[in-house]
Amino acid sequence: MRIMTDATHLTHIPAPDGVAPARGYSHVVIGTGRLVAVSGQVAFDEDGRVVGEGDIRAQARQVFENLRRCLAGAGASFGDVVKLTYFLTDVADLPVIREVRDEFVDAGCLPASSAVQVVALFRPELLVEVEALAVVGG
Repeated sequence: MRIMTDATHLTHIPAPDGVAPARGYSHVVIGTGRLVAVSGQVAFDEDGRVVGEGDIRAQARQVFENLRRCLAGAGASFGDVVKLTYFLTDVADLPVIREVRDEFVDAGCLPASSAVQVVALFRPELLVEVEALAVVGG
C-alpha cells in the first residue's frame, strides 16, 4: 500500500492492500478539518448561459472553473478536494474530462472519485456535471 501525505491535512491512499490500483484517482483520501460540499457544477458562465454546446472539452473546462470559484468562495482550493463525482451523458467522454481536470488538480495527489453515466442532465445541451467534497485544514 502506497500512502501519500501532503504537507497539510490530507492523506491519499491510491491503492489499499488487496485493491487493484486506481487509474486516474485515489481509492481513499483522509482529511482533517472543515468539510466543504460543492453542489454539482455544469457549463454555465456567470450569466447562466451554456458554454461549449456540443463540445465536451469546453464544457469540462467551464465546469472546473466553476468548481474552482466555488471552492475559493469557501476558502478552499483543488488541493483540498477529497472527492469528485462526475455525471456524464456519455462515459466515453471521461478521458477528455480527466485531461481537463489535470489542468486544475495535482495529478500526484488525485482525489477519490466516482463517474456515473446518466441518460440526461437537467438541460439537454449539458454534457457533464461535477460535484466536489473538500476538507479545509485548520
